Amino acid sequence: MSADPLARLLEHPVIWRGRSAARTRVVSTGCAALDAALPGNGWPRVGLVEILSAALGVGELELLLPALALLTRPAEARWCAWVACPLEPFSPALAAHGVTLSRVLIVRTEEPVWACEQSLGSGACEVVLAWMREVQPRALRRLQLATERGRTLAFVLRALTARTLRESAGAALRLAVEPAGAGTRVRLVKSRGGLRGSIELPRPLE
Repeated sequence: MSADPLARLLEHPVIWRGRSAARTRVVSTGCAALDAALPGNGWPRVGLVEILSAALGVGELELLLPALALLTRPAEARWCAWVACPLEPFSPALAAHGVTLSRVLIVRTEEPVWACEQSLGSGACEVVLAWMREVQPRALRRLQLATERGRTLAFVLRALTARTLRESAGAALRLAVEPAGAGTRVRLVKSRGGLRGSIELPRPLE
């Protein structure tokens, strides 16, 4: 096998070569401290990320907005789909954070797992955010495979509980988000090729 095909093979998102050798494409979180803790220094461009939050509005969405702004900015950007969002997105706030509203697609459904899998596998989405109350580990593994088919980034947002915290699922990256004084604490529950532990971030993020 020649060097070029081997290099392309090693860049595939399902192949892990360790933190020092990782060459996975990423998009910045917009926060230098969080970037430094993640594999490749940012959110993976393709793959499943689980965000476990102690409650709605503790800073989980703020973590994602800088990346959503970057991903929706190019003229050729695909959709940014919001699946089963529990609250109506506030368009002026999204626009103020640089999110291109014309690329935002709101999906209202009672079957978020199915809608998320279809959105990811379609190839029509740049990024998918999906809020899920109950989801089986097998379904999460299907979603991970769908991100690879569609070359898409997925954020699955779930409640932080003792059960969800100890689950082992298909996501290579799992974060727990909790309030911490006037800021937000991000725990790196699972970070293949990245760091472990907690990071305390201010609100708004800097």
